[in-house]
Amino acid sequence: MFNEISRLIARQFWSSTFRSGIVYPILGLWFLMVAYAAYSGWESYTTHNHIRSHYQQETRASWENNPDKHPHRMAHYGSFAFRLKHPLSMFDFGLESFTGNAVFLEAHKQNSVNFSEASFSTGLLRFGEISLAMLLQVILPLIIFFLGFSAVAAEREQETLRMILSQGISWKEVLVGKSLGLAALALLFFLPVILVTLVLLLFSEGGVLTTTDGWLRFIGIFISYALFLVITSVVTVLISAASKSSKGALVKLLAVWLFLIVLLPRTTQALGGYVYPAPSRVEFEADTEEELIQIGDSHNPDDPHFNALRDSVLSVYQVSSVEQLPFNYSGFVMREGERISAEIYNRHIQSLHRTYQQQNRFTQLTALINPYLAIKTVSMALSGTDFTAYRDFQQQAEAYRYQLAQTMNELQMELISNRAPAPGEGPYAISRAYWSEFPDFEYEWPALRWPAPSGIATRGGSWSWIVLFIWGMTSVGMLTYTAKRVKVF
Repeated sequence: MFNEISRLIARQFWSSTFRSGIVYPILGLWFLMVAYAAYSGWESYTTHNHIRSHYQQETRASWENNPDKHPHRMAHYGSFAFRLKHPLSMFDFGLESFTGNAVFLEAHKQNSVNFSEASFSTGLLRFGEISLAMLLQVILPLIIFFLGFSAVAAEREQETLRMILSQGISWKEVLVGKSLGLAALALLFFLPVILVTLVLLLFSEGGVLTTTDGWLRFIGIFISYALFLVITSVVTVLISAASKSSKGALVKLLAVWLFLIVLLPRTTQALGGYVYPAPSRVEFEADTEEELIQIGDSHNPDDPHFNALRDSVLSVYQVSSVEQLPFNYSGFVMREGERISAEIYNRHIQSLHRTYQQQNRFTQLTALINPYLAIKTVSMALSGTDFTAYRDFQQQAEAYRYQLAQTMNELQMELISNRAPAPGEGPYAISRAYWSEFPDFEYEWPALRWPAPSGIATRGGSWSWIVLFIWGMTSVGMLTYTAKRVKVF
């Protein structure tokens, strides 16, 4: 496909673009935007991770400095879990600003992740943040449209197209050459972003490039964006070839940009929320609390469910009262209550996330007609800033919370007596040394997984990768199809 004539046309397109001088101010503005986005990403990553690490250490110190006390009081004292940013969040902020970064961990309850940047910002944040990924997804396609709208249409207007074709050059060679030249210009804008990202990662504290997973993510970003820009270049040339004038081509390309990047994503999000409505936070908590009340309250000594549990335990151990049991019965009840409440919370949260997955399916399926949505999903997935990464933090935090609560309950079962304290004896307590023995929360970034285990709704990156390659093959097919159908005038 890339024969000598196509390469010659590509070089001619490249040189004529630079001779016009229009590319130089665009490059200047582009470098300024890249520098600002890189600084913004670095500042956000280092500042937020420093703050979160600081408060994670403060939380740990507060936990360990608790005096001797009853272990169940420590279970209710609880702790905090903070989510560190992935180093590649410097490239693509993704959902980081909207999903929260800290959660309070306490016995018998799963709290939501709070303190998102959006909750402390004005509504302007909804228009997006200037990141390196945003420049490649939104601004660079507009630049490609501007540089390539006249690629073929201008030749038709100047009546040089007939001359080119009369010399034995085929339409396919013209279209391939123009696409190749425009893609080379796109690469000129793309490479500085990738190099800046590489430098940021090399100097980041996360050490992401010291792992195979980190390199796979970086290489995946490079390949997927390169493919996206090639697709954008081919589409630009095809629309230019199908237009009778440069002005008409520019209007069509601007309409395409507005529809695919601005209107369609917001429309599909709204449609998904309308078809699959998610409960509000108040409704979600009320439904969960209602089911918990129906099951029983482990803190209520007269609760029917736990009264029946007590009778069964006494029967198994063949004793007549809980004071005769070889373990602390209250700790046993708290452990059972924690297990029940965790199951209920997990079931409700899984149902909520299934609703979110159904909403997201609209957007992910729309990627078949909108490569912007495909590259956006792939970029967030590879940068560790998508909904899957957020959900992974929730799961790690919940696993830690459950382990903390049950460890305190087991300490109560083992070390606290069943009999009531004697007058003047004071409440039962265990040594504070046990607080230090319990490990601190350490968040681990999820590794890439292929193929996606839970379908396109939860692992949208896998589906979007496939869609990008479908778009790549389709664009090649459209070049061949257009070459057979397009006319000189």
